[in-house]
Amino acid sequence: MVWSFSFFQPQGVAPLLAGTQAAGGGFSPTDAEQKLDLAWMRMWKETDLDKEPGAKTGSRREGKRELNGGPPHFLLDLRHYLGNSTYLDDHGPPPQKVLPFPSQVVYNRVGKCGSRTVVLLLRILSEKHGFNLVTSDIHNKTRLTKNEQMELIKNISTAEQPYLFTRHVHFLNFSRFGGDQPVYINIIRDPVNRFLSNYFFRRFGDWRGEQNHMIRTPSMRQEERYLDINVCILENYPECSNPRLFYIIPYFCGQHPRCREPGEWALERAKLNVNENFLLVGILEELEDVLLLLERFLPHYFKDVLSIYKNPEHRKLGNLTVTVKKTVPSPEAIQILYQRMRYEYEFYYYVKEQFHLLKRKFGLKSHIRKPRPRPEFFIPSPLETEEPIDDEEEDDEKWLEDIYKR
Repeated sequence: MVWSFSFFQPQGVAPLLAGTQAAGGGFSPTDAEQKLDLAWMRMWKETDLDKEPGAKTGSRREGKRELNGGPPHFLLDLRHYLGNSTYLDDHGPPPQKVLPFPSQVVYNRVGKCGSRTVVLLLRILSEKHGFNLVTSDIHNKTRLTKNEQMELIKNISTAEQPYLFTRHVHFLNFSRFGGDQPVYINIIRDPVNRFLSNYFFRRFGDWRGEQNHMIRTPSMRQEERYLDINVCILENYPECSNPRLFYIIPYFCGQHPRCREPGEWALERAKLNVNENFLLVGILEELEDVLLLLERFLPHYFKDVLSIYKNPEHRKLGNLTVTVKKTVPSPEAIQILYQRMRYEYEFYYYVKEQFHLLKRKFGLKSHIRKPRPRPEFFIPSPLETEEPIDDEEEDDEKWLEDIYKR
């Protein structure tokens, strides 16, 4: 489907959706949505996304606003559009609006959810667009003490803006420590597939290590490295049991101790944070659509990301991060994993539903032929280990340097 929507050349949402219907999308805008479309057209016509990062916008009813991120008001407007009510129903005639440019973005990336691919893209994009990409050398500390939270939030908040900070870390509440809450983004994937990818990555690494004969996790004992995945699951080894399997939800729940306990409390708090603090939580299985929406929502950071991602040279580098020697557990073992990860799946399906709703509202079709069965009945197809494209004539780092120079 041709994507015709652009923040730089605003168009109505309803005509776009009407075009989707004509193409077989099966969505017809209601009268309320058409009325809302007019309000959004006014808002976007008054948007100035070409201002220099960090500049002030025009005045709003409540006074001038620094373009310092979150929670930006357009997030709230978007929530109304995606819900059962409309902006006009809830608020009456819309006030004069300016779509803010968030100059503070945090990608608290979930492990084994495509984060290395996205970070590679961000390195290229930061050079092209001039934003400050702030990374961390700490990769394995996601849970922080109160003092560690304060120190990290201070370091992030004092970074040169506009910045995008990225690290494997559970959600941080900046406002709790008196800071401005940034815009959060993240990506998750099917929980069982994420677990399997991590299980084998810890043991055998990816194609980069395979080609260089590198040993992943040298301190791991041989009997642990070659532990059969079915034995690990069926005999309830700690690595294949809770709380180790309760992995994705804490990234959205936060730093509270209960966020690490599998249960309804952590699940509901994670959902609440997704709704209130995350601009977008995408699904790795639909990464191109995730990148497309990021480019539309955060053009100062992600403009041209899709064309870079589709570049054959980038594909070649991306394939080198694919985990090797993955095998598929038995149906019995997978069934047990689903039972142990029921809260993870409830969260995954919630995020997936919200993501598909967002795509639908912006005219992107979700290519799903029929509803997916519930986890307890669904057995995934065998996982395939992708191999990188063979091309020994061009140096990977040279291509990266060429991209940086553009």
